[in-house]
Amino acid sequence: YPVLVRPSFVLGGRAMELIYNEEDLRRYIASAIEVTPDRPVLVDRFLEDAIEVDVDCISDGETTVIGAIMEHIEEAGIHSGDSACVIPTFSLPQKVLDEISAATKAMARELNVRGLMNVQFAVKGTDVYVLEVNPRASRTIPFVSKAIGVPLAKLAAKVMTGKSLRELGFTKQTVPKHFSVKEAVFPFLRYEGVDISLGPEMKSTGEVMGMDVDLGLAYAKSQMAAPPPLPTGGNVFVSVKDSDKQAVVPVVREFVKLGFGIIATAGTFAVLAAAKIPVTRVFKLREGRPNVLDRVKNGDIKFIINTPSGKIPREDEVRIRNASLAQRIPIMTTVRAAHASANGIRSLQKRKVGVRSLQEYHDTLLTSAGTGTI
Repeated sequence: YPVLVRPSFVLGGRAMELIYNEEDLRRYIASAIEVTPDRPVLVDRFLEDAIEVDVDCISDGETTVIGAIMEHIEEAGIHSGDSACVIPTFSLPQKVLDEISAATKAMARELNVRGLMNVQFAVKGTDVYVLEVNPRASRTIPFVSKAIGVPLAKLAAKVMTGKSLRELGFTKQTVPKHFSVKEAVFPFLRYEGVDISLGPEMKSTGEVMGMDVDLGLAYAKSQMAAPPPLPTGGNVFVSVKDSDKQAVVPVVREFVKLGFGIIATAGTFAVLAAAKIPVTRVFKLREGRPNVLDRVKNGDIKFIINTPSGKIPREDEVRIRNASLAQRIPIMTTVRAAHASANGIRSLQKRKVGVRSLQEYHDTLLTSAGTGTI
């Protein structure tokens, strides 16, 4: 454990679940629909704290060109359609990028791909794992095409009719010096009471993107396009599961440096206080009034970090997350997304948000990777 369980054939991560113990595994098998020898339940090893990477490429059977290597902000285990991702990558070492590129080209060659191909990788440390390979266009193709200024779908259609990439003039990966961030759009406002925490089952219904030469601003723009936008001040409420309590400490420290006040429930409060972070304790829903829900509804909280405690969420967690949604308060259900938000807020505080056309960005494309942190 942990393991990822799923029906033998799924789209959009439907009915996939992360399992951390035998009791939950027995529950899943007992409730699984149509488990037969012809329709088995698959059990895969799950890599915790791994970075997920998407790669889109195009091949004419001889030459394979990487369209983009995208680094996900949410860790592996969140469905790729629900995770924000960044072009170019911002934390992966060149050795890992070289291995990903070489593996992608080798798979395209062995699969005899003529057209587009998408590969999903997981990176843990310097180890690279292949999650899945799809010899087809991916949902990320429009995003990649806008980010690099190359109409990949159009080129792929011509390749499929017999044109070579050399004839089409696309033989080298284009790595922009600006950053492009894809963010998912969710329909939660239309479905009151649905838990908004993310997992292996896809929940998003659309995508937006933000672009800037500054990575933090690119991320902040993506949040503006998929409201609510990031705040630049106020109080942050923090309540995370036990396994995230140490990981969230440096993130909360960043919010303090940015001038935010910190509010937390008992367990998270104890960890933050022990780390000498100034924090105010707030009641849980059943501990008294005013509790965290009161403070959310009163407008005292401007940002929420709340990682789910398990597959079957606690009632209090769902009520808090839904109240934040109703009040248009940004809420992050993963520590990596909270970290990205802190960096986005830092950029908003330091820099003015500018607007440029896609054509202006593409006029300044370089073949060297950008730099930044998130």
